[in-house]
Amino acid sequence: MREGGRRLSNILRTVSERVVSGVRADELNELAESLIRAGGDRPAFLHYKPDFASKPFPATLCVSVNDEIVHGIPSDRVLKEEDIVGLDLGLEHEGLFTDMAVTVAIGKISDADNKLMQITREALTSAIAVVKGGVPVGEIGKAIDKVVRPAGFAIVTELGGHGVGHAIHEPPFISHSAQPDKSGNTGNNKGEKLEIGQTIAIEPMINAGGPDVIFDEKDGYTVRTADKSNSAHYEVTLAITEKGADVLTPIFW
Repeated sequence: MREGGRRLSNILRTVSERVVSGVRADELNELAESLIRAGGDRPAFLHYKPDFASKPFPATLCVSVNDEIVHGIPSDRVLKEEDIVGLDLGLEHEGLFTDMAVTVAIGKISDADNKLMQITREALTSAIAVVKGGVPVGEIGKAIDKVVRPAGFAIVTELGGHGVGHAIHEPPFISHSAQPDKSGNTGNNKGEKLEIGQTIAIEPMINAGGPDVIFDEKDGYTVRTADKSNSAHYEVTLAITEKGADVLTPIFW
């Protein structure tokens, strides 16, 4: 997983550097797939069918723009100045999976979007800092809460982090909030504790407006903010040790 994570981070960095005004989302997808296959690895998302979906995901890279939170399907859409673009990518290396995401700004963005991206990065850093063997999973959500809510932003509670390793999505579900979602569930995850040697993905999704989301019924995947506010998303894969988190997808932002 460490080697897979190193490869994934390098590929995502290369793709993120191609996010400029005038590029098409599907061109970024083609680049990501070609780089993964050139290394002898396999795209983790291509043809993957999660439980919520009626059909497999049709692309290698998720490209989510502005009010799209996650799972955006890349198309011939042309990206433009002032867009903020979420790139989410997974890779299978020698039978093991890693997962990573970054949000990229095109040109000069608004101060509000700049702050949104900064706070989301800080939230992820705060979450990583509390991770170690024996810590309740809910501490991750609490750490993110302490950064995001005072800044006036909202945490997406209907989606969260997850285990990763032998599959792209494994238990446990990792809430990014200490607050209850619409079903009354909180970030405590029934008191589950992180185990030494466990590998997980943490990926705060933070909205400039409210926390409510809309699932696109037409494409079956794209998740947007209900109030059309912008959203930012960063993700790493890490291993849990008795001393702390060992980040397997090197951070480049």
